[in-house]
Amino acid sequence: MKFPARLRILCKANHGASLVELAFVIPILLLLVFGAADFGRAYYENLELVNAAHAGAEYGSQHPSDTAGITTAAQQSAPNVSLNTPTVTYGCECSDGSSYFQNCSTTPSCTANAARGSNVVHRVKVTTSAVYTTLVPWGVIPSSFNLSGTATIRGN
Repeated sequence: MKFPARLRILCKANHGASLVELAFVIPILLLLVFGAADFGRAYYENLELVNAAHAGAEYGSQHPSDTAGITTAAQQSAPNVSLNTPTVTYGCECSDGSSYFQNCSTTPSCTANAARGSNVVHRVKVTTSAVYTTLVPWGVIPSSFNLSGTATIRGN
């Protein structure tokens, strides 16, 4: 069967093929770009939370009972993230990690390393958290979820 000349020319022509390919590729490309941006934002916010917890714990290693100061240090360390109020716990424990007492209500009696002098140390734990909201509703992934960071530092 022989096709008419006009039909043969139309079958050989591929003028609109690039446009059709582009129409298929653009949604996938946009999905990748927005997915990478959302993941990057979540990763950045999680890093900020961990750094804020570490800043609060670092301040707390010098001033273990100053929970207001620890909270302020954590909040000032992450100005770009809307933090929930950080959770701060501190206490005293033996340098070998045994006999922990919260708020140093009781001083632990430590026998390990007694020859080295004072073997009671302070331990400060700071947990920061924030709610992350995605740029785009993804359907299978929740549009908002909790991120948190925790740091524990032992000091004298």
